[in-house]
Amino acid sequence: MNSTLETPAQTYTEATYHPAYDSLPATVASELPSRYEENLSAQVEIYDQIYNLRGVDPAYITQLATMVDQKMRAVSEQGNTVDSLRVAVLAALNIADELTSLRESYNQLAGAQQSSQDSLRTRADSLSGMLDELLSDRKAG
Repeated sequence: MNSTLETPAQTYTEATYHPAYDSLPATVASELPSRYEENLSAQVEIYDQIYNLRGVDPAYITQLATMVDQKMRAVSEQGNTVDSLRVAVLAALNIADELTSLRESYNQLAGAQQSSQDSLRTRADSLSGMLDELLSDRKAG
């Protein structure tokens, strides 16, 4: 670990908030930390630099920082650059690629689930109609 820093520690003020939280069902959203709650600080190390980050959940901030550090180290090992800014940009591109792939997978799964639910509803409506018809024939006969 570097005992002297070339750059000052930076502050991240909304570590646990994501715009996607706004579209979650109320029951799920109510379990998420509010972005207006008191921010707590966490000191993390990313690629041999210390950052003092603030957010609602220090454990989550630390987890994210660990993931970023691991990605930067993996990029650094595969490439032949020592420029930390270049490593950070390449790591960010890798993370963005992973995020995009996961979003596409999620959208495909969500679409398949919706299609399955629609099919089940249609089948249930059909069976309900057939049952009503059968019961009405029995009452009439």
